[in-house]
Amino acid sequence: MPDISTLAFFCVVTLGLLVVPGPAVLYIVTRSVSQGRPAGLISVLGVHVGSIVHIVAAALGLSALLAASATAFTVVKYAGVAYLVWLGVRKLIQRDEGEETVELRVQSNSRLFWEGFVVNVLNPKTAIFFLSFLPHFTDPAAGPIAPQILLLGAIWLALGMASDGTYALLSSALAGRVRGSARARRRIDVGSGVVYLGLAAWLTTSKA
Repeated sequence: MPDISTLAFFCVVTLGLLVVPGPAVLYIVTRSVSQGRPAGLISVLGVHVGSIVHIVAAALGLSALLAASATAFTVVKYAGVAYLVWLGVRKLIQRDEGEETVELRVQSNSRLFWEGFVVNVLNPKTAIFFLSFLPHFTDPAAGPIAPQILLLGAIWLALGMASDGTYALLSSALAGRVRGSARARRRIDVGSGVVYLGLAAWLTTSKA
């Protein structure tokens, strides 16, 4: 296993990467603002269960196959693009039911969870990130590489949930401001749709 100094350095570098908002953070913030704290935290859980898939894939070497195969990368990429476009269009065409005050509720915990999961799993750049990032902190002399990647992945996962959970809690404070305004809710829906479509555009430009 990596020594303590390597693990400490890994934690510092990981935190530096996590605090910079990326696609997952934008997704979580969008959910938190539009539906409140529970939705944001459930989205964090879904996103990082998706991260587990990437970590295990990196440990097993599956991410290397994705990086090496242009066809596999393209298929996964455009599946993710299609899903994000669907989410974005659905938000843009969604209509508010009126001007009356409503309570923000998580309509479906399972849907929030699985949307976060799918958004992360269908991002091939995340898979390749783990494949290229985690091995830099392994030590072949310390034993098999796969268990070391799993350990580093577990640390990254814990730090990621803490960082993204903080984003969810902070951004959910804005949810109360849209609770009593249909106009504000509509703006949030439009903003959410634009974010999803922007993420789809970003993923389209990614290369293996």
